[in-house]
Amino acid sequence: MKTICFANHKGGVGKTTSTLNVGQVLASRGSRVLLIDSDSQTNLSMAFDRQSTRHLGELLESDGKTPLTDLMERVGEGLQLVAASPRLQMVEKLMAGSSGLEFVLREGLESVEDQFDYCLIDTPPSLGGITYSALIAADAVFVPMQPEYFGYNGLTSLLQACVRVRKHYNSKLKVGGIFFTKYSPTYRSSMHHQYVGLVHQDEQLAPLVMEVSIRQNTKLGEAQAMHESMLAYAPESNGALDYISLTDEILTRL
Repeated sequence: MKTICFANHKGGVGKTTSTLNVGQVLASRGSRVLLIDSDSQTNLSMAFDRQSTRHLGELLESDGKTPLTDLMERVGEGLQLVAASPRLQMVEKLMAGSSGLEFVLREGLESVEDQFDYCLIDTPPSLGGITYSALIAADAVFVPMQPEYFGYNGLTSLLQACVRVRKHYNSKLKVGGIFFTKYSPTYRSSMHHQYVGLVHQDEQLAPLVMEVSIRQNTKLGEAQAMHESMLAYAPESNGALDYISLTDEILTRL
């Protein structure tokens, strides 16, 4: 099982949308996919018409004693979800004062690695204990970024965190790539192009920039609100086409 984390120290950049759509593309191709929502805002969980009330916090609060399989819910063909809960805010505070909890997620995933081909983790817009636990569990982190001032600063903070995690906790972690969201080279916003240029001029960041960008597309939000896969809701839309291309590029970078 390959574990992929979508992270950025900034909200609203497309982490949840990317986790959801890449997961659905992989599942549509016959892969067995586990989605994990580790954000207390629960946006990924709300994209599905769920029946269960179980959530990731139960794994962390029990120090791993609750089996991860007990928290999974089937949400589509080839798709399982471990949902989030607002309680994760409280769990994050608990993690700050308890050593070892940051490894619980990795241990839980190791117990189910033969059941899935891919695990995709959506993370909160912060560099707290839950994001660190996702990085410790991941094989690769992919960074969605809106080309603007706060997105640029969030990117550098996250990459510094990845260096620390790789050095102390998870030597296999790699930064798989950075991709721009709500952006196209054809858009007329000069400010956005300036920040894209800044990233390309940075010797460390430039090799990480992916070929695919995710364009603005209202269908992405509509599909989530309707609890439908983008591939079924609007298969010819820019959103569907961009995420199919992004998934292909992610696979080449793993």
